[in-house]
Amino acid sequence: MEQKANGPTLAQVAFEAGVSVPTVSKVLNGREDVAAQTRQHVDRVLQRMGYRHRRPTLSSKKRQSLTVDLVVHSLESTWTSAVLAGAEAAAQEADLHLNVNAMLGRARHTRTARGWLDRIALRGTAGVITNLAHVSGSELAWFEQHAIPYVMIDPSTVPPPETYWVTATNWEGGRDAVQHLLDLGHRRIAVIAGRQHRHCSQLRLEGYRSAMRAAHVRIGSGFIKYGGFDLDSAAARMDELLDLPKPPTAVFVCSDMMALGALRTIQARGLDVPGVISVVGFDDLPESRWSSPQLTTVRQPLAEMGATAVRTLVRIMNGDRPDSRRTELSTRLILRSSTAAGR
Repeated sequence: MEQKANGPTLAQVAFEAGVSVPTVSKVLNGREDVAAQTRQHVDRVLQRMGYRHRRPTLSSKKRQSLTVDLVVHSLESTWTSAVLAGAEAAAQEADLHLNVNAMLGRARHTRTARGWLDRIALRGTAGVITNLAHVSGSELAWFEQHAIPYVMIDPSTVPPPETYWVTATNWEGGRDAVQHLLDLGHRRIAVIAGRQHRHCSQLRLEGYRSAMRAAHVRIGSGFIKYGGFDLDSAAARMDELLDLPKPPTAVFVCSDMMALGALRTIQARGLDVPGVISVVGFDDLPESRWSSPQLTTVRQPLAEMGATAVRTLVRIMNGDRPDSRRTELSTRLILRSSTAAGR
């Protein structure tokens, strides 16, 4: 079994944990024939002693047998479908098999601490890409202990410094969306942001604030709202904005699904978009072209994010270490018919 240079051997870990060497080996390889309490105890000892496998490079394995795993929230959203399309294309280019794991419904929240990781390890994965909003510190430590390379796509918080991750230029995208509304002559511009703790939501909101500051435009009282990246929460926040004594003439909504919720509320009140109020979204999902009017939005390069994550993972598997741990891909404003000059 493998030994970390200048680090503890399996025998030393086994002695410290008071178990046999085969038991430590089983824990490291994700075997299920170890009692949960023993597994947790050995995991703690491994982490405390800093044990890590030596990481084999891609050239040391049979390429045709390699499988990498993509872990996503669900397969129901077009957001995920776009990321998956890019990841699949890049995996085919690299002659890799891509296995997709969906954490459906409550399964994501009620899973055992590392059950999903153990199942992935048991299948013999060569690397993992996660498109989950949150991956815990203990789960990231598990990747390191098992010498499984990983890349994160759009994590909810800034990951540890040693993590490779792919995201989009959220701050710039938010600024461009609001600058477009300012250029149209709007001054009462509101924002419906996503969840407050989400990193991408914070950056898009800061882009909004930056554009407003640069234009010397005061943000109206009650003009900053937070939703949950879903249609219904944004619809409710739009109701609140329209109930203000001086409602906005334009609104930047920090995701396309939320923007569709805002459109629903505006139109239910008999107001015209963009005649009375302009709306800008973020993502450029297919739904943005199906709405009436079609949605002006900020295009997030979702397919390229998936492809870049796979290519980064392949480089790590080959023993390479890209200079930058964070890869930011450019967003772009897409003009459609939900925005017009302010009255």
